[in-house]
Amino acid sequence: MQSGLFKANAYVIKSRLQLFSNFTYALNNPERGDQFQQFENRVTAGVNASRLWFGKLGQRDTETEVGAQVRFDRLDPITLANSEARQIYETVRTDTVSETSAALYVRNTTEWLPWLRSIAGLRADQFWYGVSSDNPANSGNGTDHIVSPKFSVVMLPADQTEVFLNWGRGYHSNDVRGATTTIDPSTGEPTQKVNVLVPATGYEIGVRTRRLAPGLQLSASLWQLDIGSELVFSGDSGTTEPSRPSRRRGIELAGYYAPPDGPLAGLILDADAALSRARFRDHEDIGDYIPESIQTTVSAGVSYNTGRWSVGARARYFSPRPLIEDNSVRSASSFLVNLKVGYRVLKDVRVFAEVLNVFGKRVNDIDYYYASLLKGETSPLNADASPAGINDHHIHPAEPRTFRVGVLWNF
Repeated sequence: MQSGLFKANAYVIKSRLQLFSNFTYALNNPERGDQFQQFENRVTAGVNASRLWFGKLGQRDTETEVGAQVRFDRLDPITLANSEARQIYETVRTDTVSETSAALYVRNTTEWLPWLRSIAGLRADQFWYGVSSDNPANSGNGTDHIVSPKFSVVMLPADQTEVFLNWGRGYHSNDVRGATTTIDPSTGEPTQKVNVLVPATGYEIGVRTRRLAPGLQLSASLWQLDIGSELVFSGDSGTTEPSRPSRRRGIELAGYYAPPDGPLAGLILDADAALSRARFRDHEDIGDYIPESIQTTVSAGVSYNTGRWSVGARARYFSPRPLIEDNSVRSASSFLVNLKVGYRVLKDVRVFAEVLNVFGKRVNDIDYYYASLLKGETSPLNADASPAGINDHHIHPAEPRTFRVGVLWNF
C-alpha cells in the first residue's frame, strides 16, 4: 500500500506435553516418593492483523498503527497425577480448559520537532475462560479484562544523542484454573481464587549516544516496575505461584564498540550491567525480599573477524541473591567464561569449536531453598504432626568445562 502497510497472519498449533518431576523427593509420601506427572493435550489457534499508515499532522510526520489479535486455547485434558518410576498410581486432578483472548491496540508516533518525537499507545485485552474439572467445586466460567496505556517521549539534545522517557502499563496472566479452584485437590482444604490478569506498571528514563567515537554506542537508564502480584517459585509444586505485590528498581548500563575501519576493523566489544533492588510492597513479618530476585548481572564479550576466521570470548557474572523472604539464606555468586573460534569453509558453511566454562568453575545455574526429605531421613514435625521436611539448597549446577565442535549451515 502506498500510504502504509497491512500485515496479517494466522496459526494453528497442536502440542502434547508429558512431564515427570520430583522436587521434594519423599516428603509427602515416604513410601512411594513425591514424583508427579503433568500432562496436557493442547490445540492453539490465532489470528493477528495490523494496518500501518504514514501521514502528516499539519507539517509533522506521523505514523499510526491499528491492530487486533485473537487467540484460542483448548486443553483437553490437562491432568496432574502422582507417579512412581513414571507409572501413574493416583490422579490428583483432571480438567478441560477453554480460553479465548482478544486484543485491540493503537499506536501513534509523531515527530513534533526535529529534536522531539512521541510514541503513544493503548491496548485493550479481554479474556474468556471455562474450566470443567473432575471436582465440580473447581469448575467454572469467567471473564477478565485490562486496558494498558503506554507513552514515550524521545528528545535529541545533541547530534546522535537521545534522551528517552517511557511509561506504560502491562500485565501477566495466571493459570485460569486458579480463578475457578476453591478446593485444593492435593489436600482437600479450601483455597483462595486468583485473578487471571495481573497489572504491572513500568517507568524508565535514559540516554543513549553514538557521538563520542565512530562505532561506539553507550546507553544508561533508570527504571522501576510495579507488579500487582509477583510470581514466586514453590518447591512443593515445582511451579511459580501468585504472591504479594512487588516493586523493582534498577539501573542498566550498556556499551557497544565496533570500529568501522582502520586496524581494529572487525573487532567488536560489548558489555552490559544491571543493578536492581526488588522488594514486596506490603510488609509482612516473614520478610520483604523477593526470592530469586538477582541484584547484579554483568555480561561482556569480545570478538574479532578477519577473512575466514572469527574468534570470541564472553563472560557472565551473577551476584548472590536472596533465596527466602528474610534474606537469611542467599545463593553464591557465579562467574563463567566461554571461548569460541570459527572458520568459514564456504559462503554459507562454517565450522566452529568452543570451550564452555573455560576455568571449570563449580557454580550453579539454578539455586532454590525449600523443604524436602530424602528416603530414610527423619523429618521434624509440624504442629499438626505432619512431616515438615528439611530446608536446604536445591541446585542445578552449571556445565563443567566442556569442549564442543560443530558445523553451521545457513540456507
